[in-house]
Amino acid sequence: ISTLSDSLMEDIRTRGGPRALILNTCRFGPHSKGDDSRDPERLAILQRDRDPVAIHAPRLDAETRAVIKSEINAEVETAFEQATNDPMPQSTNPQSTIPHSTNPQSTNSHSTNNQFTIPHSTIPHSTVLQSLNAALHQALSTDERTLVMGEDILDPYGGAFKVTKGLSDAFPQRVLTTPISEAGIVGVAAGMALRGLRPVVEIMFGDFITLIADQLINQIAKFRWMYNDQVRVPLVIRTPMGGRRGYGPTHSQSLEKLYLGVPGLRVLAPSALGNPGELLAQAIAADDPVLFIENKLLYLTPLQDADSLSEFNLTSFTSPNGCGDGYTLTVRGAPPPELTIAAYGYMAELARQAVRTLAYQHEIFAELVLPTQLAPFDIEPILDSTRRTRRLLVAEEGTFTLGWGAEVVARAAESMGSNLRAVQRVAALDTPIPASVQLENVVLPGVNDIVAAARSMFK
Repeated sequence: ISTLSDSLMEDIRTRGGPRALILNTCRFGPHSKGDDSRDPERLAILQRDRDPVAIHAPRLDAETRAVIKSEINAEVETAFEQATNDPMPQSTNPQSTIPHSTNPQSTNSHSTNNQFTIPHSTIPHSTVLQSLNAALHQALSTDERTLVMGEDILDPYGGAFKVTKGLSDAFPQRVLTTPISEAGIVGVAAGMALRGLRPVVEIMFGDFITLIADQLINQIAKFRWMYNDQVRVPLVIRTPMGGRRGYGPTHSQSLEKLYLGVPGLRVLAPSALGNPGELLAQAIAADDPVLFIENKLLYLTPLQDADSLSEFNLTSFTSPNGCGDGYTLTVRGAPPPELTIAAYGYMAELARQAVRTLAYQHEIFAELVLPTQLAPFDIEPILDSTRRTRRLLVAEEGTFTLGWGAEVVARAAESMGSNLRAVQRVAALDTPIPASVQLENVVLPGVNDIVAAARSMFK
C-alpha cells in the first residue's frame, strides 16, 4: 500500500489531475449484535486470507506466536475481571450540578422502587413498537411509491430495535439495506422523494442525525421554498432517541432540539397515548419532510387510551396544520388543576406518574399537556391550560440549556406576563450521558425530579 500510495503521489505531482486509492476491506464480525447474515464459510475464508494478523503471523515462529497470543489473552482477561470486580461509580456531588430538581436522586419510570407505575394488566397488550411496525407494513402494502431504507433493517435481523421486522420478507424490492453513511442514505432518499417516491429512512440511533444536518437543513427542508412551491420532498426520517439503556454518551442523547427551529421541517414525537402508528402514517402521507422521533423506552410500552387510563380524564386536541393528536390528562375526580405540566415522548410517561404522585401524596393537582408535534410548534394548548393554573412546569429528556422547555417557558412568559405565578423546568444535566446506569440516573430526569420541581412551586 505504501509503495502504491507513493507512486500515485508522484503521478499527481508530475502529471496533475486527481487520483484515487481504493482499499477494499471487510469486517470479521457483525456491525452491531446479531445483524450479520453473511455465510459463515465465507467469513472463515476472509479471516484466513484477509486478516492482517493471520497474513503476517507466519513470519514468526510458532513458539513466538503462542507467547504473543497468550499475553494478549491474559491482558484481555485481566481487564475483564477488573471491570467486573470494580465498584459501581457514584456521583461525587450531584446537588451542585443539577439545575432542574431539588432532589438529585432521579428515579426513572422503570426503576424497581417506583410504586406508581400503572399495572400492565390494566392496559392493552399492543405496544408502540407493534403500532409503528404495522403502520410501515400498511404504507408499503397500500402505496407502491413507499420505500424503507436504513442500516441492517433486513430480515431476519429486522433493524436494531425491530421496528422494520418482517418488512423485507414481505416487500423485498422496496426495503433497502444501506451502507453505514447517514448523509448518503438521506441524500439518496431526498432524490427519490423529489422524483415522486415516498421514502422512509431509519437512522439507527438518533445521535447520528448530526451526520444528516447539511442534507436536511440546507437542502431537504428548503427545496419547496427555493423552487417556488414547484417541488415537494415527501420524506420521513425515523430515529430512536434517548437514554436509560446504558448505551453511553454517543448512543443515548436526545438531540431533537437541534432541528426544532428549522423552517420547512416538521418534527413529531409520539408517546404511548393514542396510536403512534397512525401518526407515522400521517407523516408518510405528508408532502413535506418529517423528522420522526421515537424514544427507545417507548418501543415496548403498551399503548394507552381512555379505557386503560381509567383513573385519569383524557382528552385530545389537534393543532392547526398539525399531524396527529396531542393530549391533556388530569386525575379523575380531583379538584380543578393548579399546575400545568408539559412534556412529550417518553417524558409523558414519567410526567403521568408524577401527576398521580402529586395528587395522591401531596394533594397538588396538575393538568398534563402532551403535544406530539414539536415543530412547527403550536403553544396554544399549553397556554390554554397555563392561563387557568398560572403555574407551568416543563419536562424533557434533552439537556437543560436552550431546549424545548426553555422555548415553552419563554413564550408563556411573553404571553402571560405577571399572570404567570411560577415556572420550573426539568431536563437532563448539561453533561455527556454516562454508560453507568447509576450515573445515567443522576444525569437524566426522573419522576422524583418532576415531583420535587412541582412541589417547589407551592412553597
